[in-house]
Amino acid sequence: MIVVGMLSGTSADGLDVAVCEIEVGPTTTLAVRRHEAVPWPDGLQERLLAVLPPARTTVGEIAALDHAIGRVAADAATGHDADLVAWLGQTVFHGISGGRATGGLQLGQPAWIAEATGLPVVSDLRSTDIAAGGHGAPLASTLDALWLAGDAAQRSSTRQGGPDTRIALNLGGIANVTVVAPIDPSTPREGNPRTTRALASSPHVTAFDTGPANCWLDVVAQRATGTAYDVDGALAASGVVDDGLLRHLLAEPYYAAPPPKTTGRERFTAPALDAAVAHAAPGIADADLAATLVALTARTVADACRAHGAVEVVGSGGGMTNPTLRAALAAELDPVPLVPADDRGLPAGAKEAVLTALLGALTWHGVPGVLPGATGSTTPRVLGRISPGHRPLRLPEPVAAVHRLEIR
Repeated sequence: MIVVGMLSGTSADGLDVAVCEIEVGPTTTLAVRRHEAVPWPDGLQERLLAVLPPARTTVGEIAALDHAIGRVAADAATGHDADLVAWLGQTVFHGISGGRATGGLQLGQPAWIAEATGLPVVSDLRSTDIAAGGHGAPLASTLDALWLAGDAAQRSSTRQGGPDTRIALNLGGIANVTVVAPIDPSTPREGNPRTTRALASSPHVTAFDTGPANCWLDVVAQRATGTAYDVDGALAASGVVDDGLLRHLLAEPYYAAPPPKTTGRERFTAPALDAAVAHAAPGIADADLAATLVALTARTVADACRAHGAVEVVGSGGGMTNPTLRAALAAELDPVPLVPADDRGLPAGAKEAVLTALLGALTWHGVPGVLPGATGSTTPRVLGRISPGHRPLRLPEPVAAVHRLEIR
């Protein structure tokens, strides 16, 4: 089937769209036909950023944004000759209390997409996992496990010793990692096989957010240069790391908390950054602040990866296009290599949209979209809700097990 996967990430800078040909089965195949970034219409990003915590807003503005984003998504989903649209929306709130997810909100009314395209739409992909005890994030763990586990197992079989652990890293507004450790197929499996059918060959998956990647850096770039992000990492490259501020930022308790854990702009807000600067480095130059934030991301991501003994980190997301951040992270990870997702067959800039398409296809075929323990939930569920298109829904026979993903 042809699936259009769409979302707007934590940077809230527009829509990522991927059109994928997917065949769901024990070995699921996926080919990316095309992908693109669709900018928001003038003024919409500013309205989105204005409602993010700790800002206050109104129910009327939330409702208006829900429909405005839905209309933009509907335009982006049309004209692709597809069978299904998967829509992750724009997250504007992710609630965490006592280490548990209390709920979240993604905007972008799917009815606009169904009406414009005539296609069924799979949406609201996080809420089911939250209701089942998970964090609803990072959902990338499903794609990462299916994608990297087979590759890791194949590489491990060519040499002596234990299996290789690989980590998939996404550098969006927030950085998240998926730790994928393949197992010996002869290892006895526990529990009901139906609860692990989403990925029968690699249950050892840990996924969590490490902290900020671009969200604070984008704030500094906007203030200093008037651009939405640090273009080519030039601002950070011209600065010097402030060690005192870096130590202060690294004292944030979130970094030491064990997974599963998730975070977002609710914690790493612009006022929180301003407070840290006022305490530890008042008057710091914009370039030095940008350099310090790059060092913060590189250190926290590398620390998280080292804790799991990875032999390779496969990177994707907007942060991988920032040469200053990429170089700092590679230096912190050394001798563990940082490999672009493109080198493993997946376009780095399209990964989250491809993930959304895959999750939609899994839901359509009755396959749970989250692995046991990956997000904190112990019972995986088929994710999301389905909005009918112009025709009655006719779901296929459920697929019993998905073991691996081949990207073609």
